Amino acid sequence: MLGEKGDFITSPEISQIFGELLGIWFISEWMATGKNAAFQLVELGPGRGTLAGDILRVFSQLGSVLKNCDISIHLVEVSRKLSEIQALTLTEEKIPLERNAGSPVYMKGVTKSGIPISWYRDLHDVPKGHSFYLAHEFFDVLPVHKFQKTPQGWREVFIDIDPQVSDKLRFVLAPCVTPAEVFIQRDEMRDHVEVCPEAGIIVQELSQRIALTGGAALIADYGHDGTKTDTFRGFCGHKLHDVLTAPGTADLTADVDFSYLRRMAEGQVASLGPIKQQMFLKNMGIDVRLKVLLDKSDEPARQQLLQGYDMLMNPKKMGERFNFFALLPHQRLHGRSHPMNACQSKPSVSPVAGFGELAWR
Repeated sequence: MLGEKGDFITSPEISQIFGELLGIWFISEWMATGKNAAFQLVELGPGRGTLAGDILRVFSQLGSVLKNCDISIHLVEVSRKLSEIQALTLTEEKIPLERNAGSPVYMKGVTKSGIPISWYRDLHDVPKGHSFYLAHEFFDVLPVHKFQKTPQGWREVFIDIDPQVSDKLRFVLAPCVTPAEVFIQRDEMRDHVEVCPEAGIIVQELSQRIALTGGAALIADYGHDGTKTDTFRGFCGHKLHDVLTAPGTADLTADVDFSYLRRMAEGQVASLGPIKQQMFLKNMGIDVRLKVLLDKSDEPARQQLLQGYDMLMNPKKMGERFNFFALLPHQRLHGRSHPMNACQSKPSVSPVAGFGELAWR
C-alpha cells in the first residue's frame, strides 16, 4: 500500500532530506532542554521504517554530540507485516530479533548503528521517560465521527446498506442525538464537522508524558486549524477513490483538525503550529542541505534530489497540504517553571527550530 506502486507515497519515501531535517529537529530540542542523559525516540506508525532510518543516520553522523547519551528507539506499530519490514530496514542482521507475541514489547533488536530498538502495539506500553515523539501521517488514518448540522440540531453521519442496491453502501443521518455529539464544541460555526476521539486520547497521553518527564512531540500530517468540513476520502493507486466502494481495498484518510489536538493538550503542555510543511522545512534549512547534496551528486542523483525537493516544497504538491505541529513543556517556551529570586536573571529561551525563521549566526 505504501510507495510508488501502492496507494499513496509519504515524504520520507520521496527524499532523504525530509528525515534528516527531522533528526536535526529532535537533536536541537534535546540540546535546548539541557541534554538529558536519556533519549527515547518514539515513532507512532513508522510505515516501512524509512523515516526512522534517515533520523538514525543523522544520529550516527552527530555521534560526537550524542556520545554520552543513552539513546533507544521505540516503535508503536499494530501491523505485524509492517513491523517485519521495519525490522529489515532498521536492524542489524547479525543480531537475531527477540520475539514475544504475548508481551507488550512484542519484538526487540539492535539497529545497524548499535542502538536498542523495541516494538509495541500501544503507546501506553512504551516506557515513560525523557522522550521525543514523532507522528508522521499517523493521525489522519484514525477513524472519525462525522456530524451534519440540521434544523433539528447536530446529527451524526452513519453508513448504511442502500435499500435499492443490496451490495452498495450509502451515508445516512442518525434519526436522533448520538453519544458522540459530546465532542462538538458549543460555539461550533461549521455546518459539517469531523471529530477523532482516538486522536484526542493519544494527544492527552503524549501531553501527560511530556509534562511529567520532558521531551517533545512533533506531528506532521494533512490537516487544518478547525476550518475544513468534509475531508473523509479514499486513495487507491494514487487516485481519489469513493470511500464506500469496495471497502478494504483503498487507503482511507481524514484531515487532522489541529485545533482539536490543541484543545486536547491544553493545560498540560504548550503547542506550536500548525505551520505549512514548506515553511517548516525552509526554517529547518532544507535549501542549504539540498545544495550540499547537489554538489556531491552525479546528474541522475541531482535530478532525483530536485524532483524530491519540488514534491516536498511546491505549494501545489505537499508544500501546503502538510502541516507541522509540536507539543512542548510549558517551561520550554517560557523559561524555568519555578519562581526565581531577585538575583537571578530570566533565562533566555532558545527558539524552537522549524517554527521560526532560520537566522544564520
